Amino acid sequence: MINKKVLAIILGGGQGTRLSPLTDQRSKPAVSIAGKYRLVDIPISNCIHCDIKRMFVLTQFNSASLNRHIKNTYIFSNFSGAFVDILAAEQTPDNKTWYQGTADAVRQSMYQLLNHEFEYALILSGDQLYQMDLNEMLDAHIQKKADISIATIPVKAKEATQFGILKTDDHSFISSFIEKPKAEELSGWESEVHEDMKKENRNYLASMGIYIFNRQLLIDILSNPDTVDFGKEIIPESINKHKVLAYQYTGYWTDIGTVSSFFEANISLTDDIPQFDLFNKENTVLTRPRILPPSKISGTQLDKSMIAEGCIINAKEIEHSVIGIRSRIGNDTTIKNTYMIGSNSYQSLTELENDRMKGIPAIGVGNRCTITNTIIDKDARIGDDVIINGGAHLVDTEQESYVVREGVVVIKNGTIIPNGFKL
Repeated sequence: MINKKVLAIILGGGQGTRLSPLTDQRSKPAVSIAGKYRLVDIPISNCIHCDIKRMFVLTQFNSASLNRHIKNTYIFSNFSGAFVDILAAEQTPDNKTWYQGTADAVRQSMYQLLNHEFEYALILSGDQLYQMDLNEMLDAHIQKKADISIATIPVKAKEATQFGILKTDDHSFISSFIEKPKAEELSGWESEVHEDMKKENRNYLASMGIYIFNRQLLIDILSNPDTVDFGKEIIPESINKHKVLAYQYTGYWTDIGTVSSFFEANISLTDDIPQFDLFNKENTVLTRPRILPPSKISGTQLDKSMIAEGCIINAKEIEHSVIGIRSRIGNDTTIKNTYMIGSNSYQSLTELENDRMKGIPAIGVGNRCTITNTIIDKDARIGDDVIINGGAHLVDTEQESYVVREGVVVIKNGTIIPNGFKL
């Protein structure tokens, strides 16, 4: 079935500079997660599980990889009416600029959106990790007769300065809102939250950047070209003009905006009972079906690690790591606290021999390496006897083949790390 009342709009985000170099060649929603998925699979999967199967993904930076992924993944029956379509920023006779913000992105796409029947616009972010029953939020919106609904999550004081923080009345309607308050401004902004949240000192309601708008109200609000952002302008301005409901979500949610948050989100998946549960049969994450062989592992001690399909692993030890599709790891190599994204294709025996003759490492990680606290982007080539020891002792730096961000080393897409390299 398809919920014909709702049209989902997934925001692809801006240039994603804080997630660079992972976003140098791809948009944020196209960044790999858990070794086999893309970030955009998260909101799309949440929608599909709720029978919200008409979705637009709005993007403007490096959208080629995202286009390919969506085209090859979300294929519905021709007669179902379901779709996931990319709306890339484009110049038109009426508009000569790129998207100026989240609201401006929706405004510039409005002529496409209004070609479809819907009562409610569900606006989602393309770079968050969570599993939410969106129908519960929609039901609350309808029952409370809200004009706008905002998904919120309780956060601690030290996290509150990174979000839009709001207060509600006794009926869960938002009475006041402050965008990214300073620590000294937080006094008095505590909210009534669930008991479990109180025990964790999560007393501030933060906006998750997930919204529901009534159709006509969205049209009316976006008719003003001077407002370009939902969080900074439209939501604060709407509180005293419309019924803006706060829907409180208490599950796992993280905003993947930086290299460190991206790294932590992936490594935390290796916990015995991770907060984001990939094994939940009710909320499976959907992605592109690949025809890959099972992973082949020889002589490797594995502990708290996830290994995707199609890998060839001869490592000595892999601990607390996520190993992505088609990864190759050589003999006597130790990998800890690392996310290896994998590769786009296999090298043939001929290609491997040709590379060896030229002194070029094969795609993957070579022999006798030690790698910790690192993200290895796709198709990177790491030679033999390489030592990469990420951590707080490293200062942030930007090199041709790698960067360091808050102690996390990122080996760039397709680069070569020579034999014997040490960091």
